[in-house]
Amino acid sequence: MRRSLAPVLALLAALGSGASPRAEPPETTLLLATTTSVRDCGLLDELLPIFREQHGIHAKVIAVGTGAALRMGAEGNADVLITHAPEAEAALVESGAARARVPFMENHFVLAGPPEDTARAREAPSILEALRRIRAANAAFVSRGDDSGTHKREAALLSAAGLPTQPDWEAALRTGSGMGLALQVAGERRAYVLSDIGTFLAFQARTGLAVLSRPEPELRNVYSVLRIDPARFPKVRAAPARALETFLIGPEAQRRIAAFGVERYGRPLFRPIADPHSGD
Repeated sequence: MRRSLAPVLALLAALGSGASPRAEPPETTLLLATTTSVRDCGLLDELLPIFREQHGIHAKVIAVGTGAALRMGAEGNADVLITHAPEAEAALVESGAARARVPFMENHFVLAGPPEDTARAREAPSILEALRRIRAANAAFVSRGDDSGTHKREAALLSAAGLPTQPDWEAALRTGSGMGLALQVAGERRAYVLSDIGTFLAFQARTGLAVLSRPEPELRNVYSVLRIDPARFPKVRAAPARALETFLIGPEAQRRIAAFGVERYGRPLFRPIADPHSGD
């Protein structure tokens, strides 16, 4: 029985020309330095697989405090950042290390603490008065102390309340950790802690803590994406970073951000605020 040599010859011709009938382009990667809150609450697990599927780009995530993420950007050690410290972000853009600061979602900070609330923080008319009451009562207080966006806001609030920016009372504790771990420590110690609402809700069942504050302008929490400038740092993966920014401010990601948390917590953890014409 004679077999046709045509398929074999075609395959040999393809191999000889350097082509492969099953060849696929290699996957592109980028390095994303981000605040721990968007990782700890699960939002990145929701968004990044979709980004990878749509763009063929794998985002390698380094979740650190916002201060550390901004330093990585300032040194060209990341391609793109997600942070939540507007003044520090503006300084990074002003320095020329980042191309632009593009807000894409927001939520708010909360003062969390034990439901029994021995310092009567819940009854305070403002977050500043609540902090004064916690210090006056020498109540247990957990500070991240890690130069994160949450820590920066904590220091600003303490200063506005007329208190030392580093909690100085005997029952105050510094963890130097991400938001999730700080919440767990606060739960174990029945302590007060400043948290973003998203991570608080994600960890509430584990900590047993309650929200003791109300939304107010001082507690607004805006997240932005910042692309590191390839003109200053030639090794930066500029095109993948731009693709991630475009994805985050686009309708698909914004829709998912608006819905994230509703099924599990009965409310969204973030509010999308992106202007699709922002960026450059």
